Amino acid sequence: MKTSLVMLAILTGAVLALGQGPGRGRGPAPPQGERDVTVTEIPGVVAVGAKWTLVWTGTPTVSGGVPIPDIHKEHGANADGIVGSPDGGLLFAQEQPSRVLKLDKDGKVSVFLEDTHGTGALSVDSSGRLFGVERTCTDPGGDAARCTEATAVAMLMPQHKILADNFNGQSLGRLNDLIVDRKGGVYFNGTLTYYVDTRGKVISIGENIRTNGITLSRDEKTLYVTNGGTVVAFDVQPDGSVTNQRDFAKLEAGGAGDGMAIDSEGRVYVTSNPGVQVFSESGKYLGVIPAPRGVISAAFSGPDKKTLYVVGSGALGADGKEFVTPQGVRNNAKTIYTIPMKAQGFLGRAK
Repeated sequence: MKTSLVMLAILTGAVLALGQGPGRGRGPAPPQGERDVTVTEIPGVVAVGAKWTLVWTGTPTVSGGVPIPDIHKEHGANADGIVGSPDGGLLFAQEQPSRVLKLDKDGKVSVFLEDTHGTGALSVDSSGRLFGVERTCTDPGGDAARCTEATAVAMLMPQHKILADNFNGQSLGRLNDLIVDRKGGVYFNGTLTYYVDTRGKVISIGENIRTNGITLSRDEKTLYVTNGGTVVAFDVQPDGSVTNQRDFAKLEAGGAGDGMAIDSEGRVYVTSNPGVQVFSESGKYLGVIPAPRGVISAAFSGPDKKTLYVVGSGALGADGKEFVTPQGVRNNAKTIYTIPMKAQGFLGRAK
């Protein structure tokens, strides 16, 4: 791929990211600070009065070349694209420091993987291999206009392997999210939604959708993607292609959909500014788990996989006040919360 072509497409994606609403790849809305919430019961999902617990908070160490006070000097910056780990902990991507951190079940943080080419979302396959979307240097809060490294979807562990970095010779642009299927193929999205099979063949899927979150049903016969205030579903074919695009559900609590997860009963969880909106396997709206902040990513983990982890936009600074950045500097601070669930996460997948 020619460098000039990559630069043009990435720059275009970065400009779009600055101008669009909530979403990991498109630049999240400005953090609004913590809010008091009361959780009402969703039968079989969450108990009335369940409480959120703050388990990690991070603010950028440097923004616009200016050092910024950091609550966790060693492990600051953002969090995104979370997946549960087999021991009940959590893995989360940090795009700007280009690493993956692990938060264990006791709240201890450690570096799990470094030099991830700006990976901003994670997925794990049935054999434990770690995959990610490499956003490289396209962060709209950085110097994206000078970025020449192509974005890609890649295997990160046990070895690094690029699966796709273009579609018909065109840059993939700034990528959002991904989900790995049992065949080893990957569904991922950015400006468009794609599938790359194990041979490296990339196809584009869906029409007229503004997608961000993406996941598969338990039997992997249905692909779900967010589309602003709705969730769209597709029938998955044996070769990984999809058919029968249709509206699956409407986000009744408002906001635009971002990250997604499923539970052991096939219910679909969609993160949004109000909180985590929950739908039955048939698409019926079951309710919202209101969150202290707008939520961008969710995953089940913990003992028996009955703890829901979420990433919220914004964080409190060392002084206990809402962290803010100088005028014109993007605030990429994040906070991770947990809440005990009646529902159990799907055991057949890390997320």
